[in-house]
Amino acid sequence: MNKLAFVFPGQGAQAVGMGKDFCEQYEVAKKLFQEADEALGYSIKDMCFEGPAEDLKLTANTQPAILTMSVIANEILKEHGIQPDVVGGHSLGEYSALVAADVLDFQDAVLLVHKRGQFMQEAVPVGQGGMAAIIGLADEVIIDACAKATESAGEVQAVNFNCPGQTVIAGTTAGVEAAVELLKEAGAKKAVILPVSAPFHSTLMKPAAEKLAAELDKVDIRDAKIPVVSNFTGKLENTAAEIKANLVAQADHPVKWIDCVKTMQEFGADTFVEAGPGKTLCGFNRRIDKSLTSMNVENLESLQKTLDYFKEVR
Repeated sequence: MNKLAFVFPGQGAQAVGMGKDFCEQYEVAKKLFQEADEALGYSIKDMCFEGPAEDLKLTANTQPAILTMSVIANEILKEHGIQPDVVGGHSLGEYSALVAADVLDFQDAVLLVHKRGQFMQEAVPVGQGGMAAIIGLADEVIIDACAKATESAGEVQAVNFNCPGQTVIAGTTAGVEAAVELLKEAGAKKAVILPVSAPFHSTLMKPAAEKLAAELDKVDIRDAKIPVVSNFTGKLENTAAEIKANLVAQADHPVKWIDCVKTMQEFGADTFVEAGPGKTLCGFNRRIDKSLTSMNVENLESLQKTLDYFKEVR
């Protein structure tokens, strides 16, 4: 094994019940859920364990819930002596990566992403914006179709470059619908409207980015203890100033996940652990490069598999 990367998931990976088995077994999980509840002023722990799913799906709740789960997974791995050489996260996951790299304090990050979720939802009223996943088309074709749809129907852009053959677009509802029709005509294997409440990472998120900048001014942002990859640039970042600027830009610019993974590979990472709920990034990473070793830690069962793997390779 060369270097080890930890990657942290974004929205969509949440599920009622997540974190419960970690809390039963690990004091650090209990402690972090308690800290999250204190920072937020309501119980994200109860929402994670008991739902309802509708509340957990609201972006202002989803973001702190996933961040808390991701940081817990990172801390449990740390207790077992497994720590990364480089970190990255997809969208919201970048905040989890910054906690892992000691750039942000956990409680600051929990409150920041709760507000980030609120700002994103406020930027575009529900029903006026959307996102769609496009499968099986080259990025250039998607970018071109979005430009045409923007002219004819309303603003829409490619916003998540997840892996070869899977790109997400976002914008006004009319713009997204028009782009989906153009992309189906262009031969997309699938062009599916996603069940999300806002057009994340599109230019429509500019008001959210501006409010987020004001919130970031209020928290302590430190230089990274280990290199972090930025969604906005797709490159490594280390200094507090560049991290802060990139976080603001991230809100209304595309997530360059393919570039992020390639940058971590160039750094020397060939083993990736997805810390937090779901296995979405494991799937993306396999499609970016089949030679990568990918595993995830979201519950006691997946933790044990990952620990067994490291026992064998060390």
